[in-house]
Amino acid sequence: MFDGYDSCSEESTSSSSSEDSEDEVPSIPASLPIIKNNGQVYTYPDGKAGMATCEMCGMVGVRDAFYSKTKRFCSVSCSRSYSSNSKKASIMARLQGKPPTKKAKVLQKQPLMAKLAAYAQYQASQQQQNLAKSKAGESHIPVECFDWGRYICSNNLVGAPVSCFKHVPMGMCWGDLAEGVRVEVLNSDTNLSTKVYWIAGIVKLAGFKALLRYEGFDNDTIRDFWCNLCVPEIHPVGWCASSGKPLVPPKSIQNKYSNWKAFLVKRLTGAKTLPPDFAAKVHENMQFPFKKLMRVEVVDKTHLCRTRVALVEQVIGGRLRLVYEESSDDFWCHMYSPLIHAIGWSRSIGHRFKRSDVSKKIDGQVDAPAPLFAKVKDVDQSGEWFKDGMKLEAIDPLNLSAICVATVRKVLADGYLMIAIDGSEAADGSDWFCYHSTSPSIFPAGFCGINNIELTPPRGYTKLPFKWFDYLRETSSIAAPVKLFNKDVPNHGFRQGMKLEAVDLMDPRLVCVATVTRIVHRLLRIHFDGWEDEYDQWVDCQSPDLYPVGWCQLTGYQLQPPAAQSEIKHKPTSTLRFSLMDWIHSIGGISDQESNGSGSYYIKQEP
Repeated sequence: MFDGYDSCSEESTSSSSSEDSEDEVPSIPASLPIIKNNGQVYTYPDGKAGMATCEMCGMVGVRDAFYSKTKRFCSVSCSRSYSSNSKKASIMARLQGKPPTKKAKVLQKQPLMAKLAAYAQYQASQQQQNLAKSKAGESHIPVECFDWGRYICSNNLVGAPVSCFKHVPMGMCWGDLAEGVRVEVLNSDTNLSTKVYWIAGIVKLAGFKALLRYEGFDNDTIRDFWCNLCVPEIHPVGWCASSGKPLVPPKSIQNKYSNWKAFLVKRLTGAKTLPPDFAAKVHENMQFPFKKLMRVEVVDKTHLCRTRVALVEQVIGGRLRLVYEESSDDFWCHMYSPLIHAIGWSRSIGHRFKRSDVSKKIDGQVDAPAPLFAKVKDVDQSGEWFKDGMKLEAIDPLNLSAICVATVRKVLADGYLMIAIDGSEAADGSDWFCYHSTSPSIFPAGFCGINNIELTPPRGYTKLPFKWFDYLRETSSIAAPVKLFNKDVPNHGFRQGMKLEAVDLMDPRLVCVATVTRIVHRLLRIHFDGWEDEYDQWVDCQSPDLYPVGWCQLTGYQLQPPAAQSEIKHKPTSTLRFSLMDWIHSIGGISDQESNGSGSYYIKQEP
C-alpha cells in the first residue's frame, strides 16, 4: 500500500498476479513541502502560492503544476484541444464534465488524477463521434480528410518507404516496389457507363501511396493521380486478361496511337509489376491476432510505477484500444508496444501491480496468449549489472522531447529497470517508470553531450552548464557502466526530412502527419507538422508507433492533419514536464551520431 494512497483499492484479483503486493515506497524526504488532498500525498514543487484555471477543461490547480509559461492549460492535451477545437470545444467540454468546485484542488505534477477524470469525458465523446463516422463508411478504405498527394507534390516531399516499418501490414514483404512499376487500375478518363481499366506506371512512391500516370501520357501530368497501392482496386498487369476485364485507353489520348496493343507490348516488355499474390498478402497482413475481450496487463496511466488488467475493446490496424478492468478509462497502444504484457508478467519480474475486485471473468474474456506480445532480448544479470542509485540519461516518458538526468531506482528480473527523473520525482515514487535494459530510451552518462543533444538537468539544479563529473561527485553516486547499454543500430532506412504518420505519444489515440527532423543512429526526432518544435518527440526507429504515409487510409484509422498556423499562434511554449501520465515509450536498442552507421556515442568519465 502506498504511503498516502489509502483511498486506492488494490485488493485481490483473479489474475495470476493476485498474490503479489506492491513494494514499499521510499519515505518522503522531510525537505519536501507536502500537501494532502483527498487522501493522496502530493509534493508542492517550490512552495510558491498561486492557483490557475485550465481554459480547456476548467480544472483548478496549483499554478506551478500547470503546463507552459503562460499557465493557460493544465496539460499539452488541453492546449492542443483548445487550439484545434476553439472556444466552442472548451465550452462543450465544461458543460459535459463536472464544473470546477470553488475549493481549489491541488494538482500533483504526476499524476493529475483529477485532471485526467475531467479530460476523459471530453475524450470519450470525441471517440464516440469518430467511431460513428468510421461505422458509417461504405468501405474499409475511408475517404481521406487529408490529401497526402497534394501535400507531398506541392512541397516536393519524400515519404519514408514501407520497408522502414517492419510492424505494419506488408512491412516485411514490400519487396522492390519502386518508381516504374506498372499496375492495372480503373480508367477514370472515359465516357463509358461500365467499369473499364488501363495500365498506369508509378511516378512517385511515398509509403503506401503512389503517384500513378496512365500509359500513353508520357511526360504529361494532367491526369496523374495518387492511390494507395494496397486497396482492392490495384491489380498486377495481366489481371484484366485473366479476369475478362476490358482494357480501354483514356479518352484524352485514345487517338494518339492507331495500334494500342503494339504500343503496350513495346512499353511493357521488361517492365515490373506487382506480384500475382500481392492482394492475397495484403489481406493476410491485415489480420491481427489480438481480439476483443482479451485480457492483458498494461501500464496504469494514473500511476506509471504499476500495471493493471485491461480488456481489448477495439483493434484497428494493430493498434489496441484497451479499457481498464473496473473502469471506463481507456488506453491506446500498438499490439507490439512494450507497455502491454501477458497476464502474470508483473508477478514474474517483481513489478508493482494494481489488483482489482473482479472475482471472475465475464463471458468471452480470455487471457491473451504470451506469444502475441513483443519479445525483449535476453540479458545476463549474473555479472556486472545495473544497481540501485546508478545514474544515466533517459527520455522523459512525460515529456518525450526531453532527455533527462535519471536514476535507477530498482532492478527487476529479466532485465527490467525502474527509473526516475532526477529533480522531478514524486514523493511517493508513483512516477517511476519501467524500461528494459536494452531500451532505446535510456543512455549512458555523456550520451547527449557527445551527440550534441540538449540534456535536461535535474529541476532546481543551479550549477549550469551541467557537468556529469561534478554532479556525480555532489550526489555521491556512480554512472551506469557504458557496456551495459545496447548499442545495436539497425540499417533502418530513415532519412532526415522523410514524411510519415506518427502517434502523438502524449495523446496516443491520435496519429498525426509528421516529419523525421533528426537522426541519431537509431533515435529519431519526430516533428508534428504545423506544430511548434517544443512538441517534438524522440522515438526509436523500430517504434510500433510510427507508420508509412497512407497507413491510416489503409486501416481506417483517423489521421490528424497538420495544424494550421492560425490554430497555433497562441500555443504556449513548453517548459514543464507534461502532466498526463498516459504515454510512455520504450523498445530495445540505442542511438548515436547523425547517421545510420555505428560509432562511439559516449564519453569517458573524468577521473
